[in-house]
Amino acid sequence: MNLSRTRTAAVAFVLALAAAPGARAQAPAPATGTRGMVSSAHPIATEAGLEILAAGGNAFDAAIAIAATLGVVEPMMSGIGGYGTIITWDVKGGEAQFLNCSAHIPYAVDSDAYRAPTPGYLENRRGAKAVSTPGNVPAWAAMHERYGSLAWADLFAPAIRAAENGFEIDERAAGLIAAAWDEFPPHARAFYGSDDEPLKTGGRLVQRDLATSLRLIAERGSDAMRDGELARAIDSAMKQAGGFLSLKDLKKAKGEWWEPISIDYRGHRIITASPPATAFPSLIRLGMLSQHDPNELGHNSAAYLHRFAEVTKHAFWCRLKYAGDPDVAPPPLDRLLSERYWAEQVARIPLDKATEFVPPGAESPSDSHTTHFVIADAAGNIVCATQTLGNQFGARIMPPGTGIWLNNSLAYCTFEPPGNPMDAHADHHKLSGDCPTLIMTDGRPWVAIGTPGGHTIGQTVPQMVMNMIDFGMDVQHAISAPRVAFIEPNNLAVEAGIDEQVRAALESMGHHVRIVAGLGNAHGLAIEYDENGKPIRFTGGADPRGRGLAKGRN
Repeated sequence: MNLSRTRTAAVAFVLALAAAPGARAQAPAPATGTRGMVSSAHPIATEAGLEILAAGGNAFDAAIAIAATLGVVEPMMSGIGGYGTIITWDVKGGEAQFLNCSAHIPYAVDSDAYRAPTPGYLENRRGAKAVSTPGNVPAWAAMHERYGSLAWADLFAPAIRAAENGFEIDERAAGLIAAAWDEFPPHARAFYGSDDEPLKTGGRLVQRDLATSLRLIAERGSDAMRDGELARAIDSAMKQAGGFLSLKDLKKAKGEWWEPISIDYRGHRIITASPPATAFPSLIRLGMLSQHDPNELGHNSAAYLHRFAEVTKHAFWCRLKYAGDPDVAPPPLDRLLSERYWAEQVARIPLDKATEFVPPGAESPSDSHTTHFVIADAAGNIVCATQTLGNQFGARIMPPGTGIWLNNSLAYCTFEPPGNPMDAHADHHKLSGDCPTLIMTDGRPWVAIGTPGGHTIGQTVPQMVMNMIDFGMDVQHAISAPRVAFIEPNNLAVEAGIDEQVRAALESMGHHVRIVAGLGNAHGLAIEYDENGKPIRFTGGADPRGRGLAKGRN
């Protein structure tokens, strides 16, 4: 594997984030509501969720509407052809669950196709051979079967409307379309542009093929993606493009319910997704940081951020070393999430000097283009979801007549050394780096929060959790506060909002500081309860680094 190529790509991704708008904007007051809250990366998707709640649906119903609509209004970030990670809270059952939307790696995958000396091995990591089994629709169906209250077909009305009637794209969407335009197939160019030019800011994106696909899913459920018209179209497109994905994989796809993982952090229970998700390093970070007193160090001080950087390097090392399919190579979570382990590792961190990161022999790409949303209904049910296509517009493959972009999730496997736990193992669980998180207080959810951002996801979430628990911030200010992230090989991405003197102090310790304007695009909500445990007030936050919307229902 070309390590310098991977490291250069990682740094380039973070530096590209410098174009993200609003990272230094003053944080507004949180959105409020008395009967629910939605926060998503696009106002149309947020309104879709509120529409379903107003129609009598619960959080699980509304989450399906939001996810489907995000695939329309943010088609480069997520959709029917993608995958993801969902954490749910069911009030009636009093339990959190992890719904895995990432499905299995295709049966026919040959991991040698992604390594030298195979001709075109680098291209295989991002094109047709990088397409893995789409898992979103089967997972939505599993959530509806277990928790849904409205008719399945009704949940797709907002997404169908947005696809069929169209919507004006903003500057960011126009830029992403233009950047990918040269790789779009002709049938996608037909509606993502006109006169062989990509849509400009303010242009109207109408996706009638996607509306038709959404109708098929509304009518037939997840069977449309297993053995129906859409499945056959995907199978045909994969055969033509030389991909590994086939009808056999699509027929097997299903949403899987797993027990989440959790730790105690300063009197709160922090819950996130278990393997095959690779969210466990976020808990390692919190556990190691629990050995320090953040208030004594000061929020975003040089001492605080130095410790965070060193802790996060070790947690990232753990991800590279231990992440794997729990059916084949389960991470040793009993050890990694123990007080003893945290204390041992913290004792090795120098308090005034940055250490060089030495990977355990495997690396993976860091760039991803993803979306996150949260929703709570009046009863206090919660869905906290991260969904993606992998890269922008996934593999840039759209089966004709479907309007569906297919993911390139196998690009996020680790191909060296051959056979490592994060390699592309045929028919194994696909790993995902998403980190949707619940903060529990007195046995009830207090906060639901998450973000996109590649391997910065598991660094951003702990910072937001600590902002709320340790520094008493509300959900909006916790999301808006400046962040840092370790980026391979030995860079510390520091948002421009971090004080200049702090940046200088970090550099004096040996950190390779790289100033960026924004990391992630987080969304979160918090719930307040009365003395009987009934939700009485919801607050929500949308990241000023993006253009999303948090809005309550009253």
